[in-house]
Formats: sequence, structure tokens, C-alpha cells
Amino acid sequence: MTQLALDLGHRAALGEADFMVAPCNVQAVQWIDRWPDWPAPALTIHGPPGCGKTHLARVFAQRSGAALIDAMALSNERVPDLLGACRAAVVDDAERAQPEALLHLYNLLAERGGHLLLTAGEAPARWPDTLPDLRSRLAAAPTIPVAPPDDALLAALLVKLFRDRQLAIGDDLLRFLLPRMERSFESARRLVAALDKAALSERRAITVPLARAVLGRDQGTK
Repeated sequence: MTQLALDLGHRAALGEADFMVAPCNVQAVQWIDRWPDWPAPALTIHGPPGCGKTHLARVFAQRSGAALIDAMALSNERVPDLLGACRAAVVDDAERAQPEALLHLYNLLAERGGHLLLTAGEAPARWPDTLPDLRSRLAAAPTIPVAPPDDALLAALLVKLFRDRQLAIGDDLLRFLLPRMERSFESARRLVAALDKAALSERRAITVPLARAVLGRDQGTK
């Protein structure tokens, strides 16, 4: 595995930005790497919005040829069509799916000797209105938390996102941004895009004063 800034690993996913491996997500990455040697037909990855669950799910889908199934589109009668001939499936935001349909999907994949990757905001034990049969199956399967990115990961991500735009930034800007930004991958992408846009429109370098102005405008619109 090649190395990025701050000695964090990375992996490509479906042509999207590299996924960076850090202590907050390494356990989930190890389980994705372990596939198909899972001890159960399912694996659940859970964590707050923007922590990288969906990106990991795309990595898994690329490796396994999994069907990507919209949780809100999942119903008992549609399970066979949504799964098709696949022996793996991904359901993002799985706690929003109909429990009966999710149980049907689990059982169908188990019959095929396949695997189901679920992502959610909470562990399955905390999902409301879950069927006892579904709850017992998911309780017997690994459930892996992903924490919000720490400062090291956010710093590496910011450096990479700026570098992708052919922009170099100083350590002073990182020190300014890290305690003031939302702690998610998506917020980092939005912030870098906003800073780049402001720098171009105002014909300024990306510095702490510009970042202060951009953050101030963003907070003022909330």
C-alpha cells in the first residue's frame, strides 16, 4: 500500500478520491480486506455521517461485484430483481430499509453462500422496529464501528484535496482549519472547494485570512 502525507495509507474506489486508512477506520478496512472470509453472511459498518462508510461500501462493491441496493427501494417483492444473479449486496443506510425485505435479502444471500454488507448510523442492536429473526442474524454477524476522522486524517485529507487542485498550503492554514471545521470527509471536500472558489474569484492566495472569511460566510448562512 502506498503512502500519503502524514504516513497514512490510501486505496482507490471506483474512480473517486482515495480512501485514507487511519485508526478511526482501520478495523472496518481490515474486515473489507478479509472478504470473503467472513464468519457470517453479513457485516455491518456503522458510524456518524461523513465518516467514510459509503466509500468503504463502494470499495467492497468493486471487489465483490455486489449489487448496490437503495434501502428505500428494498421491498420483499423486489428483492430477487434488485439482487439479480449477484452473490453479494450492499445496502447503505440499512436502518431505513423495511425489516422484512432486509431479512429476505439476508436469507437469499445466505442460501447462495454470498455476503451482505450493511452501513448504518447505529449498530443493528439500536435499530428501531427490527424483526427478532433479523436482529438475531445481525447480532451473530460482525458489527464494526467507524469513528469520525481525527486531526491526523483530516490534515492528510486536506493536503490531498488541495494537491488535487494543484494547490499547496502551509502548516499555518492546517492549524487554523482543523479546530474550526466540521469533522467529516464531506465537509473537508466542501471546505476545500469553497476556499478554491473564493481564491479564484477574489484573486487571492489561500491563506488564513481568506479561510477566516470563508468560514465566517459559511457560518453566517446557517
